[in-house]
Amino acid sequence: MPLRRKTSHLLLHTQVPARVTESFILSGYRSPDYSFLECLLSAFQPTNETGNFWTHFLAVFVFALSFLELFFTRESTPSFSDPFFYPLWNYVIGVLGLLLASSMAHLFNSMSLLVREICFFVDYGTISAYTVGSSLAYFYYIHPQTAAAHPPGNFSTDPWLLRQPLCGVGCFDTLYIPSACLVAVICTLACCCTRRRWRRYRYVIRTFVFLLPFTVASAPIFYRLYAGGPLNGTLAPFFYRHCFWLLASAVFNVSKIPERFSPGKFDIWGHSHQWFHCCTFMSILDELRMIKGEIRWLSAVTDQAAELPLAAATLCSTYGVMFGVQCCLGGIISAFAVRASGDHSERAVDVNQRKCS
Repeated sequence: MPLRRKTSHLLLHTQVPARVTESFILSGYRSPDYSFLECLLSAFQPTNETGNFWTHFLAVFVFALSFLELFFTRESTPSFSDPFFYPLWNYVIGVLGLLLASSMAHLFNSMSLLVREICFFVDYGTISAYTVGSSLAYFYYIHPQTAAAHPPGNFSTDPWLLRQPLCGVGCFDTLYIPSACLVAVICTLACCCTRRRWRRYRYVIRTFVFLLPFTVASAPIFYRLYAGGPLNGTLAPFFYRHCFWLLASAVFNVSKIPERFSPGKFDIWGHSHQWFHCCTFMSILDELRMIKGEIRWLSAVTDQAAELPLAAATLCSTYGVMFGVQCCLGGIISAFAVRASGDHSERAVDVNQRKCS
């Protein structure tokens, strides 16, 4: 009974610490001292985090079903042992990590103020890891080298033609993945910093660093679309839809629509962060469809995936890159978590001294 009363008793924005409140969300807050079990039960209670949890937790299963379609395509069935599919598995790891970390962060962030900070530090890190996974998939499946210099629509299957060097591809091969990793690290640093400073502009900064990796990662797609050469027919429409959903998610995250125009009305359902989650996931779905289309196209233009004219994927160049980035992001998150723990300890000491005095 006490547990039921606690999980059903929600607070106003004036009853919780200022760091917990969200702009224009006036009610539906959980007490920042929930236990693990209370957080689990709150997933089935109407709080202002319930929709944030389910919009990404259910997305895990929708993404998995969409990905499993590849297993029913004879010419492009993924294999754990085939190096051609190493980038795909890294992409899947990045997406699932993002969706799970985001949903868990929204579910368990009310255990304490410190846990809340750590939850969102991890959330920012998984967003960056996802962008690296996307970059690996783009590099190996949407590589500029596949846009060999012959007229669009003339899909030659001659491996020699597809192997002809393109202007700038060598520089692209050298800088693309390191640039994506560097941007991922910078974005995680910037997002984590917004929880300590720049609070007034935190939504703008987070949205900017959310879109920045997309512009870097999409370099091979821009090359394929605007530099000519053969194109898979699904590349352009899925990419444009991917862009549309990303921009829509950015608009919701910055504008705080619809709750901006009616504070208090969308506290539980329909507020901007839920729409942000939905639009983000729609962009991921279109990205997955684009990657699947490229895999099928690449498998079709040559007899065997191993003969494709792309840089050879290895454990080091795929899983190794992702592991290295994860270690860097883990170090950043740990540093911010330690600093946040120190700050909370100092505040607790100050409060106890005030009580004693």
